[in-house]
Amino acid sequence: MQSVFTQVFALLGAAVFLVWLFKRIGLPAILAYLVTGLIAGSHGIGWMTSSDEIHLIAELGIVFLLFSLGLEFSLPRLMAMRNIVFGLGTLQVVTTTLLGMLILTMLGYNLLTAFTIASLMALSSTAVVVKLLKESGSLNLRRGQLAVGVLLFQDIAVVPLLIALPLLAKTNGQDIVGALLFAFAKGAAICVFLLAVGKWLLPKVFSEIALARSDELFVLTTILVALCAGVLTYSFGLSMALGAFLAGMMLGESHYRHQLEAEIRPFRDILMGLFFVTVGMQLDLTYVAQVWPYVLLALLTLFFCKVVILAAAAQLMGERRRDALAAGFKLWQMGEFGFVLVALASKHNLLDPDTASFLIALGVLSMAGTPHLISKLDIILDWLIQPSNKEEAELPQNMGAKTFANHVLICGFGRVGQTVARFLKPEAIPYVAVELNPHLVQEAKAGGETVLFGHAGQQAILKSAGIERARLVIITFVDYEKSLEIIDAVRRVAPEVKILVRMRDDSQLEQLKQAGVTEVVPETLEASLMLVSHVLFMSGVPMKRILRRVSKERQNRYAFLHGFFAGDADELKIDQQERLEFLHAIALPEHAYAVNKTIAELALEQRRVEISALRRNGEEIAQPSDDTQILANDIVLLKGKPRRVERAEQFLLDGLP
Repeated sequence: MQSVFTQVFALLGAAVFLVWLFKRIGLPAILAYLVTGLIAGSHGIGWMTSSDEIHLIAELGIVFLLFSLGLEFSLPRLMAMRNIVFGLGTLQVVTTTLLGMLILTMLGYNLLTAFTIASLMALSSTAVVVKLLKESGSLNLRRGQLAVGVLLFQDIAVVPLLIALPLLAKTNGQDIVGALLFAFAKGAAICVFLLAVGKWLLPKVFSEIALARSDELFVLTTILVALCAGVLTYSFGLSMALGAFLAGMMLGESHYRHQLEAEIRPFRDILMGLFFVTVGMQLDLTYVAQVWPYVLLALLTLFFCKVVILAAAAQLMGERRRDALAAGFKLWQMGEFGFVLVALASKHNLLDPDTASFLIALGVLSMAGTPHLISKLDIILDWLIQPSNKEEAELPQNMGAKTFANHVLICGFGRVGQTVARFLKPEAIPYVAVELNPHLVQEAKAGGETVLFGHAGQQAILKSAGIERARLVIITFVDYEKSLEIIDAVRRVAPEVKILVRMRDDSQLEQLKQAGVTEVVPETLEASLMLVSHVLFMSGVPMKRILRRVSKERQNRYAFLHGFFAGDADELKIDQQERLEFLHAIALPEHAYAVNKTIAELALEQRRVEISALRRNGEEIAQPSDDTQILANDIVLLKGKPRRVERAEQFLLDGLP
């Protein structure tokens, strides 16, 4: 027992150090786990003498990886990208596999081994490429769409390969067609059953679980669903990973998807790390050192074949040459699923240990070289495609997912959150809400609100809501501990964003300020100020004096809101009225007086008020000309002194002089 504990402790220590080191030098964490396994395995230092338990636990990482992958595979997304996914993706995988089989059979490999090696080399790294696309901001460019579409098909292709490889090993290639047809028939039956369960049963289960408001219960249920689906497919002689993929896919269209992904991610990443450690243990560095010229030759062959095949296939489908080449350079490497298939093939004796080590070395080197290659991609493309022959510049493409930018993020969509949203909407300020009540989310979405289901303290949920591009975060509930959790998550993802917090009182004002909150609104104090205002007014105290007293109290408590409310008091000061100019937004309904009239016809300059901007269909028209016609549902931004703006608003709406 002591020995096993020491081995695991050393393994975790090495993994932590190497992941940190690889992140510092810009390499993916997968490579760090592989190197950890290389050091710990029998071909390295060899401190892991009993790794059977770790192999068993590591296999669960594949289950959770496929589950989270299934969450991304909603049917609408696949249909929106069907030409790329099922057209270009199929062409790339099939052509690469056939060419690889041809080359390998010419080198003396039997057909079964050639198919195994060629199929796993046709796959690319989803983890590395998508991460690099996000960091470079090219995820929504056409070249990014091509890469993601092909990766989606490759990930789908993993599922039949997970079924086919064990069957190939059992039948030794004999009667493989009948065995595959039988396996796919069983797989189809299981798919129908699981999809039916996912459509009619699981939403009700997760609705009840979500109503309990227990993070632990939600996590346990998620893990249980993934494992149950895996056990079901395993009991029918199929892969556990296939069941997990189907479980994720049937939940991919629910509004729990973001929260499910956030909850499962820590388990998936840790267990996948252990899996890649076990893969690294299989790498015989001594053997690789002996055959390094062949490794280098295989690396160059892999690069050339995959780039040429993908670029030619993309151009055949009508894509631009520059985009096609860019996609090829992004997807030339072996992927993490290649390691999964190497492990599976080795387990069923489809690959000998030397070949497995050779393929793992090939995958490690190709993934290590990808980040540097992509960072120099534009330079390489400029060299390959002369500037005079460049096609038109790329424009970002939206792949169907809404992109949030310069918006307000509302944490909690109860009465307070909905009230905030109602005031933001007429001002044409975009907002996104995150809410943990499933019934509220469902009703709000039915009403056209942009609401995500999930816990706002999860970084993955915040990223889904576009926290990096938000202008402001509002925490609308009064739970201090929960607010601190959200504040910490926000500061980790978007340290510069402003945070406004609602609290029951001001007892934790200083702690929240130190935690990074921009402003705190204590509702007890505000309620007291409003109550005092009514009492004083009903007691005969002039409103001017009341507003001055209230403004002074707010100034003493929190200066930020003083500037917001001081306008009410300043509005009453005649000596300041002549110096103040306000911006005021007016949403014009269909029957407003100003509709279908030009700015010149309205003659607002005679009222000493001007239209500084128009917001129409979500776009802003700054400084519109006099011949601009006002349309129904336009939002007009008036600029002027308060009383003049008020009279101008009545004129635009009712035509009153």
